[in-house]
Amino acid sequence: MSEDKLTSVKVIDELYRKFKEKSISEDFSLQKLVNRSLHLFVYDKDFKDKVLKNSDLETSGSKY
Repeated sequence: MSEDKLTSVKVIDELYRKFKEKSISEDFSLQKLVNRSLHLFVYDKDFKDKVLKNSDLETSGSKY
């Protein structure tokens, strides 16, 4: 398998708490979500377009 890249990101607290609640029952980690999302962003044009066009998050003074 390829090398791993250790990184840190800031996430919206409320969204992270909701993710944790849902992910426990699914046995799904943030690591899995990030890697799968990155893969889809790179290789799936429809997913990439959907992510780039998503404006549902509120502006909070950061780059969300």
